[in-house]
Amino acid sequence: MLWRLVRVGFYMVAGLILCAVAFLAFVYLIGPPPMEGEENTEIFSKNETVIGVESGMENRNWVELDDMSEKVTAATVLIEDHHFYDHHGFDFIRIGGAIINNIRSGSLREGASTITQQLARNLYLTHEKTWIRKLKEAYYTVRLEMHYTKDEILEGYLNTIYYGHGAYGIEAASEYFFGKTQTNLSYAEAAMLVGIPKGPTYYSPFNNEENAEARKELILKRLWQEKIIDDATYHTAIRENLEYRTDRDGVHEEFAGHFQDMAVKEAAKILGVTEQLIRAGGYELYTTMDETVQEQVETAMKEIIPETTELESAVFSVDIHSGGVLALAGGRSYQTSEFNRVQHAFRMPGSSFKPFLYYAALENGFTSLTKLMSEPTTFRLGNGKVYEPGNFNHYYAYGPITLAEAIALSDNVYAVRTNLQLGVERFAQTAKVFGFEKELPAVPSLALGTASVTLEELVTAYGMLGNGGKELETYTIEKITDKNGRVLYERENESLQQVLNERTSFILTQLLAGIFEPKLNGYMPVTGSTISDQLTRIYAGKSGTTKADNWMIGYSPSIATGVWTGYDDHRDITAVQETTYAKEIWARVMEKAHEGEAQENFPMPNGVVGVPIDLETGLRATPYCGENLMMYFEKGTEPVDYCEPTIAPEPEDENPDDGLFKKWFDLLFE
Repeated sequence: MLWRLVRVGFYMVAGLILCAVAFLAFVYLIGPPPMEGEENTEIFSKNETVIGVESGMENRNWVELDDMSEKVTAATVLIEDHHFYDHHGFDFIRIGGAIINNIRSGSLREGASTITQQLARNLYLTHEKTWIRKLKEAYYTVRLEMHYTKDEILEGYLNTIYYGHGAYGIEAASEYFFGKTQTNLSYAEAAMLVGIPKGPTYYSPFNNEENAEARKELILKRLWQEKIIDDATYHTAIRENLEYRTDRDGVHEEFAGHFQDMAVKEAAKILGVTEQLIRAGGYELYTTMDETVQEQVETAMKEIIPETTELESAVFSVDIHSGGVLALAGGRSYQTSEFNRVQHAFRMPGSSFKPFLYYAALENGFTSLTKLMSEPTTFRLGNGKVYEPGNFNHYYAYGPITLAEAIALSDNVYAVRTNLQLGVERFAQTAKVFGFEKELPAVPSLALGTASVTLEELVTAYGMLGNGGKELETYTIEKITDKNGRVLYERENESLQQVLNERTSFILTQLLAGIFEPKLNGYMPVTGSTISDQLTRIYAGKSGTTKADNWMIGYSPSIATGVWTGYDDHRDITAVQETTYAKEIWARVMEKAHEGEAQENFPMPNGVVGVPIDLETGLRATPYCGENLMMYFEKGTEPVDYCEPTIAPEPEDENPDDGLFKKWFDLLFE
């Protein structure tokens, strides 16, 4: 029995050895993987106009290792892979240490990738954390180690790694950040650049100077501790005041840089390759961009927001029936900051979050005429807590107002009353239906937009209201071809699933159009009054304001657009004029997007009725009552009674001519 087990074990070990030998032989025979791209990738608008060209590696300042600064190479090896010259692609001691540290911390934050593994991942793979990707990474790591020397691998890494802001490779990064070749970098400058690839957005000094400085100091300290630099060099470097290139905006200024980034990321995900391979693989990416809208986005931001302010902005515009992204600006300048604030900046939406509350209200018995009090109110919550929301500038109706008025005037007290009446859990659950991924706190203040969301999430959710309640997934890529014109991917038009109540979506849309309706002016003007004279067609929307954020989100029957303005460091917006920029940009973009297009109306679904309502009484209007406005209701919930006449109807004259003569006679001889 024992002999049989030994024999089985022997065969298993022998089999594994044979498999390993066969694998290594296979890897050797198929030859080295390419380390340099050869073709430019072109990005097209929806009209098939080239909007961007991503250059191949041969255009990215390839530098031989012998011509590379020892400051850069020493710092890179030390901070990225201390045992680079001792292992064969995998640092098993470091891997073991990372596993232990991750177990202790209860997370998966610490990695142990070698320079070879990083090169394999950056050149050939996606950055998804899956077992399949890890196996592919190991495969390419073995191939690289088998066919290239350590110096060749390090050279490839330093020439292809991404340093942010469109700069690939150490030479391009040195020119971009400091305006000099990498051979002329000081230790402090080299340490700053070497620290960026760990997270180009997080560690770029142009995006987050505090993080970048901390990482630079860490690298310098490690260089000193390992005796790569002496005491004098360390103390000089740690005190050096870095001077960055000031004219960098003209280096690689790109049209719609944030949009192009989004398209490249999406293409990489579709094809299952790395973004770097997409950029240098000779592909043709056909996108959803509307050049006219994108140009207006960038022009409006430049003309409306003064160049001297640090205030940032983001704009996102989509086709609400397909989800195609028409325009995107993740910031005022891609070259200053490639951080995409549309997708990755989580900010408090303020009152622009109220439509999702009112959707829940309409689904649970509210109508356009449901009245609640608008007055200073202290809400007593559980556990003895109180909550005192306030209206803008402490303006109140000091009486009951309708839902239509509450939306048009953005009454905060009405919103909190509604949330508490519905139940805070119900609102939080309803908001999830609109696609907000983060956990939303089920608290009274959620009605006033105190949870953090992205501009992309808000615009997508508004688009769902605009398209009649159908699901909406935003995208940028319509088609991908290779360098030979072979179609690798083409998006299929799929019917959208109904996720919201079509009738409720339409009624809420009509209520959101009320922010531009002067008939709803009350204790203050409607919130869209400052831009209503710039608008030439029907729009629905909502603005939002917090101490640190301003929003304008709105849509037509075909396009939804959102604008955010604020400071990246969340400082308060104190200048009055800065609170107007979001609305002004939104109006400019929406009007340009519809220029020359026929007028559209939101299609009214079955089961909804429109009724002219007397704004004084909330009853059905007649020609003899006061100001009236068309409002919409689910059939059966509309008012049935008519308002009392405020102007007595004049009896009809039997002889119109006699009547006219009598009026003139009375006027003359009164």
